[in-house]
This record gives sequence, structure tokens and C-alpha cells, in this order.
Amino acid sequence: MSTITNARNIEDLRLENLVKTFGDFVAVDDVTLTIPAGSFFALLGASGCGKTTTLRMIAGLEDPTSGTIKVGNADITRLRAFQRPVNTVFQSYALFPHLDIFENVAFGLRRRGIKDVTPAVEAMLELVELAPMARRKPAQLSGGQQQRVAVARALINQPDVLLLDEPLGALDLKLRRQMQIELKRIQTEVGTTFVHVTHDQEEAMTMADTVAVMNAGRIEQMGHPADVYELPKTAFVANFLGQANLFGGSISGRDGEDLVVATHGISMRLPSSRNSASESELLVGVRPEKITILDAIDVGKIPTGNNVVTGTVTDVSYTGVSTQYLVEAPWGQVLNVFEQNVIVGDRSEVGDPVVVHWAPEHTFGLGS
Repeated sequence: MSTITNARNIEDLRLENLVKTFGDFVAVDDVTLTIPAGSFFALLGASGCGKTTTLRMIAGLEDPTSGTIKVGNADITRLRAFQRPVNTVFQSYALFPHLDIFENVAFGLRRRGIKDVTPAVEAMLELVELAPMARRKPAQLSGGQQQRVAVARALINQPDVLLLDEPLGALDLKLRRQMQIELKRIQTEVGTTFVHVTHDQEEAMTMADTVAVMNAGRIEQMGHPADVYELPKTAFVANFLGQANLFGGSISGRDGEDLVVATHGISMRLPSSRNSASESELLVGVRPEKITILDAIDVGKIPTGNNVVTGTVTDVSYTGVSTQYLVEAPWGQVLNVFEQNVIVGDRSEVGDPVVVHWAPEHTFGLGS
């Protein structure tokens, strides 16, 4: 591994008040964040949110309108792309079709005038588990193998930061999941900072140490994937990172450490520590997999203190791992409920009266 990495001190990547406008359109709107050295960071958002523009500014492929980009204390904002300690892997991979895999990976070293490239290239091919493929051409490899070649070609230059622009987007679902694990393994072994831009929430949560959810050019929330998922701060984050059932209501009192929220004629309990709303009017949220669904006659089985909604099943979708229900509440709102398939054949049907419930500690509060 010593031929892949050295003792260089990789430093944090910092974006400070970064802005990019195209005419009157603000693509990136005053983004400030620190990406810790050696971490796997995911920038997550829908098309047009500004994530790719942010990545292109870090790479030196787009000039910021204002703001600075730093690696440690070094300001790289105005450096040309090839002068930055940054390499990029694109969705298209951009491999040289006339060169074999060995020479694709060696390309950057040869350009820098390094004579003996063999030890470094062989070590890098071992890292990405492609050593037996060294003399094949890119067209003879699968999409996942080509993607690993592109990563190897970028990493052999020993960048402080590796930028990944939707690198798994062209792969089928099963291969994409395999490559998520592979990329995380590679990042852990080399210790380089990875910045991964994606619109795929599962991809971001599977791979990243830290995820930043971007919306309309701004970072809505940033943190460990589990923290952002379990405790979203905005309705956008709640709905973009997974699914959420949100109920409009107002705080009507307290019960110990819990807030009591009146919503659609019923009361729900919400731990005050899980409420990010600053006003008494708020949205109460719960993830579909946190909810338990019962036949209406089984209401006596519900633990005391749980939040409870009655309703009618309007749709049932069997997905193998779980059964997904749509349940219409008395006020007309449709709730999503995911039930793990642990009992064969014991499922509610469309039209069944049901009661759904969940523990208050699985509830979160947002500004309305």
C-alpha cells in the first residue's frame, strides 16, 4: 500500500460563502461548509439543486461568482484545474478506449514524467481488484469494472480530494449496490477525501460518513446519514431522504419531557428534544417503517402512550422485504406504512378498517 499513499498530510476542504450565478439564476447560494480530511462526503439533492455546479467549482471547471475554496489554509479558488490537489471521476468514466487498463491507470504518472510506473500501477490495480485485467481494453470490461478503472486512474495521482460526479448512475441496480460497497472500501483503504455528488438517497446513506442535503442552491441539513434521516430539520429533507408522514398541528401542552400536539382532532406526543420548530404551529412527522398496522378490532394491543390514527387501507403493495400500505385517515390524509414481512400471508386488504400506531420517540417536529 506504500506505493499508493504516502505520509502527506491531507487537509480539510472548505467552502466559504460560495456563490455561482448564471445571469439572474442563482445556482449555488452562499454555501459554507467544511468537509473533513479523509472522510466520505455525499452532496445529495435533486436535479437542478446546485450540487454538480458546486462540484465543478471545486474541480476548477467552473469559476465561482464569489466566495472561496480552500484545502487547509491554501486558497485554490483561482487555480486552474490541473493545479489543484483534486481529481474527478465522471459518470461517463472517460477512459481511453485505445489504451489497455494498465496504461489508462498509468496515464497521469507518465504525463508527470515518472519513468517507473509499474509498482504504483500494479498496487492500484490490486486495490481495485483488477490486476488480472491489466492488459484488457476498456470495451472488454463491465460497467462496474470500468468505473473502478476510472477511480484507480484518478487515485494514482494522489489527490487530496477525489470528486465523484454521479459515478454509479449508468449501472444497473444490483451492480450499483455492489459498487457502493467497493467505493467505500477503496476510500477507507487509501484515506483520500471523497466528495460524492448524487441524487440517490440510498447511495448517499450507504457510503457517506457525512451527507449534505442541497435544495435550491443551499444546504438544508448536514450530518451523519442516520442523524439526518432520523431527525430531519425541514419538510424537504424529511421527504427527500426517504419518505415521511407529516401532520399539521399546534402544541397544546406538555406531558413530562413530551410536547402534546393537537392535530386533526386527535392528540399526538412528541419528545421536546426531537422538535426543531420554533413556533407553536408545526408539522409532526413519522417514518413509514416506524409505524405498526393492526386490524381495528386489535386496538387493545396498542402500548399505552403511543400515537394512534385510525383509517382504511386504500392500497397494498408487496415488495418482498416489506408490505407497503396506504391508509386513509378520517380527515382524508393518506399515510404510508411499511410492514416487515415476518408472517406469511397475514396482510391487511384494501378496504379493511385498521389502526396504526407508533412510539412517541419515533416522532419528530418541524417548522410548518
